[in-house]
Amino acid sequence: MSLLSVHRADLAALANTDRLRSLAPRTGVDFASNDYIGLAASQRLHAAASDALARGVPVGSGGSRLLRGNHPEHEALEAEAAAFFGAEAALFLANGFVANMALFATLPQRGDLVVYDALLHASAHDGMRLGRAERVAAAHNDVAAFKDAITAWRAAGGSGRVWIAVESLYSMDGDQAPLAELAALADAAQAFLLIDEAHATGVFGNSGRGLAETLEGQPNVITLHSCGKALGAEGALLCLPAVLRDMLVNRARGFVFSTAPSPLIAAVVRDGLRALAQEPWRRDDLRALIAAGGAALAPLGAIATGSPILPLILGDDARAMRVARAVQAAGFDVRGIRPPTVPDGTARLRISLTLNATPADVDSLATALQKALA
Repeated sequence: MSLLSVHRADLAALANTDRLRSLAPRTGVDFASNDYIGLAASQRLHAAASDALARGVPVGSGGSRLLRGNHPEHEALEAEAAAFFGAEAALFLANGFVANMALFATLPQRGDLVVYDALLHASAHDGMRLGRAERVAAAHNDVAAFKDAITAWRAAGGSGRVWIAVESLYSMDGDQAPLAELAALADAAQAFLLIDEAHATGVFGNSGRGLAETLEGQPNVITLHSCGKALGAEGALLCLPAVLRDMLVNRARGFVFSTAPSPLIAAVVRDGLRALAQEPWRRDDLRALIAAGGAALAPLGAIATGSPILPLILGDDARAMRVARAVQAAGFDVRGIRPPTVPDGTARLRISLTLNATPADVDSLATALQKALA
């Protein structure tokens, strides 16, 4: 038996069920990225990077934050982010996946309970597996299910802290969490509320502060703001009470033992935050594009969510990929999404609206999609 036979068999099984993934080039009009307000390739962020290099900001950090890797740009970004989002403190990590893993593996303790939305991101699941707390799923966006899970755990003798974990805007469905109701539940249950704002940051809220902006700064609220989506760069910011930031600095293995993020990227993210406040036209244009997308694509079966994410659920894995390939061949970068990224039977096209496309592009996509679905 070949040393690689198990791996070949696993890949073959994926191929037989139309679930084999491969890397594809960036071609066609962008209806796939999370660069919602068009900052990633903007002249503004190019200039921010050039200016930072000119004033001597290094590309690499050279070590972990607890060694020599801690740079003034990291600390300036964290101070500015905490002030911008309204939190007591912030911590900058390499990306959202690492931030979620560090958060869930470190803060909930043995004897605690994490109640998480059934559609919570894979990174949170990996963090929970590394952590010591019990965990239970609640039906998607069902506040009563969260409450019932907490009640049942307490009735069975659970005496630790409860951690309620949700996304404010779900990346594959484009729908929003009932944050006000969940916050009320967290207060009543003396629980922490963990809110992943990855897809809402820069898109919703006053100056792009996200859907949880009215909850930021509360002692039982932790938010994650991605820097690699609407902010156009890379990394993630955890906004949280200072004592929990100190816990992560001391106990989160993904922080302690990891090379610090690039100081250059930290400088770029700082300018990205300023762009959110200084360039509201980006969100205005995106709202207009969202309206145009709903009008053009909803008649074809896409769900107009009021967000930049419009899922077109096709069900069958093979059909989803076949339609995606046809639309790509027509010049539009739309990706098919299959399980396990989404639940079985819900393979889909994830149509992402960004300022890298125009309303005319949306109309042309609708024409191509209508042909592909015929």
